[in-house]
Amino acid sequence: MFKRVALFIATNLAVIVLLGIVLSILQGVFGISLGNNGGLLVMALVFGFGGSFISLMMSKWVAKRGTGAQVIEQPRNEAEQWLVSTVRRQAEAAGIAMPEVAIYDAPEINAFATGPSRNNSLVAVSTGLLRAMSRDEAEAVLAHEVSHVANGDMVTMALIQGVLNTFVIVLSRVVGRVIDGYLSGNRDGGVGIGYFATVFVLDMIFGLFASMIAMWFSRQREFRADAGGARLAGRDKMVGALQRLSRTYGENTLPRQVQAFGISGAVGAGMRRLFMSHPPLEERIAALQRMDGRVRTAA
Repeated sequence: MFKRVALFIATNLAVIVLLGIVLSILQGVFGISLGNNGGLLVMALVFGFGGSFISLMMSKWVAKRGTGAQVIEQPRNEAEQWLVSTVRRQAEAAGIAMPEVAIYDAPEINAFATGPSRNNSLVAVSTGLLRAMSRDEAEAVLAHEVSHVANGDMVTMALIQGVLNTFVIVLSRVVGRVIDGYLSGNRDGGVGIGYFATVFVLDMIFGLFASMIAMWFSRQREFRADAGGARLAGRDKMVGALQRLSRTYGENTLPRQVQAFGISGAVGAGMRRLFMSHPPLEERIAALQRMDGRVRTAA
């Protein structure tokens, strides 16, 4: 149900590897010194943050294209009117600009929010959610998504991903240089095939660990969005929405680019849990139930 921002995590390994290949080519073609750590850091910052922020700026377009979401320009029926008016009321309460409101065709109960800023965002719900949830439950889901926008989760995620991408690019090349020097007998100048092979492998390994860190943060923001949803719609409604979701787990048809920004996450245990964008629903429900009773009803 609660989803946000685009092109992260699931595609991040591929992004890091691609950035690494491009950077290695530039180093070879333009003779960027591999021994110049300052130059390497600047290049890594440009590539690491550049890819992350391009994804952020394209997030609404990617989400619409990936899900087929149709923005409600003019409500055509009572349900669409209710969606728009509910999001408008919650956005005003949260102190953000009115998001675009959209519906996408999917059987599961889900929703997501994305966009490049608090004042330029999109909140979308599935047709499955509209069919299966009561108005109170749907209101809580919308409040969760509006809270994601109000918390600036999309921008924060882009910053974190940029830092992680930069770390991966720099560390893999520093380690690659050391290994290549050892294999080549510390020759002066230039790099061998061992460098490029090592960097390629390390980009994937370090990228895997970076994804774990990003997913840990994603799980924490889900707890914060649940709390924000409870403040906007009422704790009981938020708990009810999560309980409904726990009884109707099904296939998640959201594209990978926005799966980290939906309300519904995958179920997993063991190592798989480290790559989950959402905490288990029972943990989220328990966290809400521990909240102060003052958020039992919406303000």
